[in-house]
Amino acid sequence: MVFWSYPPTAKQLALTIGFCLTGVSLIAAGAYLSFENIAPQQECAKARSQYVKDRLRKMLDD
Repeated sequence: MVFWSYPPTAKQLALTIGFCLTGVSLIAAGAYLSFENIAPQQECAKARSQYVKDRLRKMLDD
């Protein structure tokens, strides 16, 4: 099986490695920010859930 018709030049290889490293670093930064911001999102979801439960209890108790 042939991967390339011709071997890549040094410049092409450097650009390929550079783009791959850039992509990996962007994915890592996104994952870090996602985990960094998960606590406020969970608090907001819990508060919203509690609000809905309280509203339903109030509507059903009346």
